[in-house]
Amino acid sequence: MSATTSIRIDQTLYNQAKADAAVEHRTIAGQIEFWAKVGRAALDNPDLPVSFVAESLASMSEPREDATPFVPQSRP
Repeated sequence: MSATTSIRIDQTLYNQAKADAAVEHRTIAGQIEFWAKVGRAALDNPDLPVSFVAESLASMSEPREDATPFVPQSRP
């Protein structure tokens, strides 16, 4: 188990994390950690769309047996 640290965050951000966490089946802390990872990865890879970064990180965290096969999308 990793160490934890308490931090203060804006109530609006907390409420948004709580709502998104319920939809994404994460804890509130897990949702905020996910957002932080997406933000860090997006800053490290400014040439990639944030949605791609978020989807990539989410797919890396789901169990392999629940993973959806990759299907390339053709460009219009």
